Amino acid sequence: MRALGAALLAMTLLAGCAVGPDYKRPTVADPQVFRGQPSPEATSLADLPWWEAFQDPVLKDLIREALASNYSVQIAAARVREARAHVGEAQSKFFPWIGYGFTAQDQRNGIATQLGLNSTSGPQAQQLYAGVLAMSWEMDLWGRIRRSTEAAQANLLATADAQRGVLLSLVSDLAQAYFELLALDVNLQIARNSTDAFQSTYNLFKDRLQYGVASELQTSRAQGSLGAAQATIPEVEAKIAAKENQICILLGRTPGPIPRGTPMYDQPVTPTVPAGLPSALLERRPDLRQAEQEMVRANALVGVAKADFFPKLSLTALLGTASPELAAVTHGASLVWQAGAGLAGPIFQGGRILSNYRAHVAQWEQTKFQYEQAVLTALREVSDALTVLAKLTQAEAAQATSVKGLEEAVSHANDRYLYGLSSYYEVLEAEQELFPAQNKLAQIRRDRLLAYVQLYKALGGGWNLTDEQWIDQGKTSGG
Repeated sequence: MRALGAALLAMTLLAGCAVGPDYKRPTVADPQVFRGQPSPEATSLADLPWWEAFQDPVLKDLIREALASNYSVQIAAARVREARAHVGEAQSKFFPWIGYGFTAQDQRNGIATQLGLNSTSGPQAQQLYAGVLAMSWEMDLWGRIRRSTEAAQANLLATADAQRGVLLSLVSDLAQAYFELLALDVNLQIARNSTDAFQSTYNLFKDRLQYGVASELQTSRAQGSLGAAQATIPEVEAKIAAKENQICILLGRTPGPIPRGTPMYDQPVTPTVPAGLPSALLERRPDLRQAEQEMVRANALVGVAKADFFPKLSLTALLGTASPELAAVTHGASLVWQAGAGLAGPIFQGGRILSNYRAHVAQWEQTKFQYEQAVLTALREVSDALTVLAKLTQAEAAQATSVKGLEEAVSHANDRYLYGLSSYYEVLEAEQELFPAQNKLAQIRRDRLLAYVQLYKALGGGWNLTDEQWIDQGKTSGG
């Protein structure tokens, strides 16, 4: 009992000691503004919930469906539940282990009789019954259990941030695929318009050829241009079907058609979007928060590895009854008890503990470098999206001017040809320049919409929403 009391006293004195380094966030790049941002801004696009960032009602319905049914979201939620259970497992080591046991033995010792050790002439039958309650409790003198719990809690937070990252990625991936689908619709309409135009030209040449006004060369050239335009229609239709199938997978449903809402050219695109402060990325982007929690976990595991250098103190106790008669056991007639304390520590293990400690230090260094790299990558992604959004605004205005001029050129070329002032080649040249220019304009508008989506994701959009608001928003908001 004196030994047990001394052990308890030592536990009390050392209870506040936890070996290993305490976590401190490393210094990372922190510019005043993002590249491509004219001046620091307090507000940010990331402050908007996704249902305000994307105004298309059909897109919002698709996002709601995806958040409720997407398999990646469900897998991420299951991983959070798993990590939460591991935290409970780690915390359980703070408490004593209590168990029970019951044994029954029946043996005959014939050898003892032959040696003359028994008082009777024959072998003796012996029965023994025992029932006990046992307790074992490891004292967390060096903080090994506390560091293990800290690592488990950091893993839980990292898993929760990974779940938020899945939600944000799903919203952005779905919005991107939806805008790409709208762009394909525009490409299909351009292909059909070009086919109609070349069909009209071909019909005209066929009629003029019959009357000897047009040549076979002109008619053949018109037919070739018509065939090339017709070939693009099924090609674009195949891309549309593939894009719709991609969206269906994000929705967690079998492949099928996808409804459309606002046409691409009617989708709002703001030339300049507030990006907020670069320092806010550390708190808003789920991937950065996840990377930091992985660093916290690795830091705690360094403490766990360091605690293995020190001895472990365990308290044990046993209480029960034992008797050759079962009735005596059940009535507690023969009491058995035991209490003690044990101290065990390493002396020589061939460098295993030291190597394990060094390995955990190296793992922490890896997570630190990964976190610093992730911060730089985040800054680059925001800067890229800001720059693309600003520059494509200028590019779209210039391309729109080009398309307008080419449309007028096609109209003039047709008029000149009908009045005999120019050859067909002038018409063909104008048409062959117009339709690629229209596709280029559609591509620029699509890229502007995608840059807006990427900026929302890069800034950590919806960072202030709870998990319930992410998924259940559609039941309360209008539109």
